[in-house]
Amino acid sequence: MPHRLAVKLILSLTPIIVIVEGLFGYINVRTQERQLLENMVRGADQLSRSITSATWHAMLADHRDSAYEVMQTIAHKQGIDRIRIFNKEGRVTFSTVAADLDTQVDTKAEACFLCHAEAAPLVRVDVPSRARIFRAPGGTRTLGMVTPIYNEPACSGADCHAHPASRNVLGVLDVGLRLDLVDREVSGIRQRMFLVVGVEILLIGLFTVLFTRRFVGKPIGELIEGTRAVANMELDQPVGASSTGELGELAASFNVMRERLKEAVTELNDLTRSLEAKVERRTAQLQAAQHKLQQSERLASLGQLAATVAHEINNPMAGVLNFSMLMQRILKEDGIPPGRVEEFRGYLAQVVNETARVGRIVSDLLSFSRRPKPRGSRADLNAVVRTTLDVLAHRFARAGVAVEEDLLPGLAPVRGDAVQLHQVVTNLVVNGIEAMPGGGTLTVRTRSCGAAGTAVLEVADTGTGIAREHLPRIFDPFFTTKEEGKGVGLGLAVVYGIVEGHEGDIEVESTEGHGTLFRVTLPVAGDGDRTTTAGGGER
Repeated sequence: MPHRLAVKLILSLTPIIVIVEGLFGYINVRTQERQLLENMVRGADQLSRSITSATWHAMLADHRDSAYEVMQTIAHKQGIDRIRIFNKEGRVTFSTVAADLDTQVDTKAEACFLCHAEAAPLVRVDVPSRARIFRAPGGTRTLGMVTPIYNEPACSGADCHAHPASRNVLGVLDVGLRLDLVDREVSGIRQRMFLVVGVEILLIGLFTVLFTRRFVGKPIGELIEGTRAVANMELDQPVGASSTGELGELAASFNVMRERLKEAVTELNDLTRSLEAKVERRTAQLQAAQHKLQQSERLASLGQLAATVAHEINNPMAGVLNFSMLMQRILKEDGIPPGRVEEFRGYLAQVVNETARVGRIVSDLLSFSRRPKPRGSRADLNAVVRTTLDVLAHRFARAGVAVEEDLLPGLAPVRGDAVQLHQVVTNLVVNGIEAMPGGGTLTVRTRSCGAAGTAVLEVADTGTGIAREHLPRIFDPFFTTKEEGKGVGLGLAVVYGIVEGHEGDIEVESTEGHGTLFRVTLPVAGDGDRTTTAGGGER
């Protein structure tokens, strides 16, 4: 069923109207038909009585021909099918149809069954019971009226008759009337009733459609349009309904709701603008405070950097100064005393070592501060790893560390600078060596992640591991867990900067006492990238 209320009402009321009007028309037709038949029955009864009255004197005088002539004349009238007289034994003594004369009628025939239905024949029968409707041999409907001819005292006491007084019924007058006119009238009544019912249904349906459209469909449509406007936040458009009653009250309620919603939205907008203004002021204040905080952090970082660098450089420089003073004491006007040449050389070697240490500190600081952008070139990650491991082979042997290589053959080149990647691998490998002071195993592995278009480098050691609370800070500048003089905490910071500059990612997994794993993910190079080697050249 359609969703519109007006259509639902029309489709719901139409069958009810059709049923009610159809039932009313059927009852009306049946009532008129019954009335016509009742009038025909009364007319047939009056005709039968008139025939008996008209022939009474002739029959009393035993002038049967006169009586039969009167009945024959009456039978020629329009609408009369036939007139018959039965005697007590059921024999037809007179009939307007010659073929029926002197025939014997069975008591179970339709003309006799009314009175002889029971064992004892009825003597007095009411008018409705004496009438019957049947179809003649020609197929037309016929109304038959049976009228008993009673043995009156004038008849039983006459000299010409031999009917004893004990006989109640002398015979039966059977009059048949054709119902053609009645059937035509009933047919006309039916046609007129069908027409009237059809017109009534049409008018009532049309009125229902107009009524539902005017008083239901139109107001509901206006309500729907108004509520859609409210749903679209068009709060200036009133919800109208061209109707009174419940729909008008509903429209008024929607308007009240719309007005209150409009007021609430206005208040909310005002509050929002006020909050936006406050937020803007607070944001400006926070930005100013953040700017000051950033300046303070920069100054603090600069101070920390200066203090760390000064501390790290001061120690080797103090050693250089001490060793220089000792060398100055040994050195005489005539040169170095022969017995103290080896001591002088030892002090000089210490000066060289401490000076080299200062150089490494400055170099790491420069690498961290500059962070040069990688060139868009192709680098063979496996070749970088092999070159780095070859360069650091002496440190593995000196530290008692065994190296396991698990490099994926045919690994796709990565996009980046081989020199900077060499620095990444060097720092991670050296960091692993220093994490295993008592020796151990260092595993370097490469693999491919083709679906993501990346190559992965993993450096794992079996050293002391990193404490859980230190993991979030291992890539911070100047943060180190090494002993004093073993580093300034710039190695992993430099690694993080290089990997980030290569649009890669670095992760760390560590369990204290069981070792550490660094995982570096780098993007694979494209066809247009040039190839670089660990030595800095291009191919």
